[in-house]
Amino acid sequence: PLAPFHWEIEFPEVFSRENSGFDAFVGNPPFMGGKNISGAYGDAYLDSLKMSFTNTGGQADLVAYFFRACFGNLRIGGSFGLLATNTISQGDTRRAGLYSIRTNDGYIYNAIRRMNWPGQAAVIVAVVHVVKGREPRTYVLDRRRVPKITAFLFHSGPDDDPVSLAESSNIAFTGEYPYGTGFLFSPDGKDCTTVDEMEVLIQHDSRNADRIRPYLGGAEMLSDPRQQPNRHVIDFGDMNEDEARRWPDLFAILEQKVKPERMRLKDNADGKRLKQSWWLWCRTRPALREAREHYDKVLMHAFPSSHFAFSFIPTSVVIASPHPVFATDSFRMFAIMQSRVHEIWVRFFASSLKDDLRYTPSDCFDNFPFPRGNSRSDKLEDLGTRYYEFRCKVMTDQQEGLTKTYNRFHDPHEKSSEIAHLRELHEAMDRAVLEAYGWDKLAKDARCEFLLDYEEEDDDLANASGYDGGNPNPKRKRGKKKPWRLRWPDEFRDDVLARLLELNEQRAEEERLAGLHAEDGKRQPAPKRRGRKKPAAGQTELFG
Repeated sequence: PLAPFHWEIEFPEVFSRENSGFDAFVGNPPFMGGKNISGAYGDAYLDSLKMSFTNTGGQADLVAYFFRACFGNLRIGGSFGLLATNTISQGDTRRAGLYSIRTNDGYIYNAIRRMNWPGQAAVIVAVVHVVKGREPRTYVLDRRRVPKITAFLFHSGPDDDPVSLAESSNIAFTGEYPYGTGFLFSPDGKDCTTVDEMEVLIQHDSRNADRIRPYLGGAEMLSDPRQQPNRHVIDFGDMNEDEARRWPDLFAILEQKVKPERMRLKDNADGKRLKQSWWLWCRTRPALREAREHYDKVLMHAFPSSHFAFSFIPTSVVIASPHPVFATDSFRMFAIMQSRVHEIWVRFFASSLKDDLRYTPSDCFDNFPFPRGNSRSDKLEDLGTRYYEFRCKVMTDQQEGLTKTYNRFHDPHEKSSEIAHLRELHEAMDRAVLEAYGWDKLAKDARCEFLLDYEEEDDDLANASGYDGGNPNPKRKRGKKKPWRLRWPDEFRDDVLARLLELNEQRAEEERLAGLHAEDGKRQPAPKRRGRKKPAAGQTELFG
């Protein structure tokens, strides 16, 4: 029932000439989030897009396929100018659209990265101009002359995604995963054992305390002013069954509450393993466990989290999966990771869940180029210590956790002296990190403002693109505003991001020449070492 459209048949005069193809495309193609395409048009339509346009992944916004179609139908020297969602330079949409165009002899010669849509939809759009096969004489980004324009719509840096760096290996992990609430003791005892019962077990046999450890999740980390765990967990390490039975009270709990759950698992490889060793955890992170032998505390970030916030957690505490854990006790490292330099990297490359940030080591840490050298390490160590200790004081004085503290931090109406001082310490820490990279001019110019981000909704984007998604009566919704955030302006942020991407590319090339990267640019498997030892007194490692 569908009338097919064939470019070459419809426009024979365009494609039968020498140097075939169109001279130009001008348009406002439809926008639709990749996750919604199959729901609106069916799996067959999405499959046809992925078949027609390779290396798209199936998660790209619909507009990326229109970019590819226009580019593919241009002649050499032809160009297009198209409107796009402002995510055209981000994530899967960038890889499917602008990255593919840039790696196939396309040049972005003019772009406006953010433009308020003049219609009813409260969204931000981008305008992108591309020429095929002929390098332009000039490049103009946001109405300013620049040396080039990358697939990220930056004036410098690479088109490729950043790669994992060998220098950042064996530091970031995800927390441990028991798999089974029966391992836990909690205050309410829901689906597990109560803390009161745990105390009775320890009084009955003091040896039980040897196999019970504090257990911390993201909720406690973000809400408790001291990040104190309110749960505990039974941990038999890698013991066999006979060894574990030496703690009969604890073993009986697992036999009653964990074993039945494990026995209901499917008989695949993981299921069989968990059934055979039902008294052991699903994942224990041996490298992380060894790191605990060299540090008194490690860094943690909640997953997901409404705010960007790291905290030191004692190594005696089990940090639950999937929260990321970092084997360091350095306040220099904390200063770098808590700084806006790292935050903008994470927010650009991490995925999100609703408004929450999902920090994953592979997307956010392993590829981040940390500053090298130790000439300014003492300053970073001092500022990181001062910031961290003052933040702890604010939380304990106000009896508020990280979430409420950073809600106040980013609230433009918050005028309290302690939050004002925390903001000052944060900006000083940011400047010190920029200086550690040697970007003194940026450090001098760094200024934060209270700014709003927008979460574009697909209905809004459809309206902005003049596309109703097949709905004869599309509802026009106002763009949902995210909370205020005290952050760098977009232009300054993009400059820092471009420098970080360029630095990642340089470091990756250095590691490739040193044999630490494969020919395809990916990091070689890290050497098999069971953790990262803390440097001896007087020694310094890359991350302090």
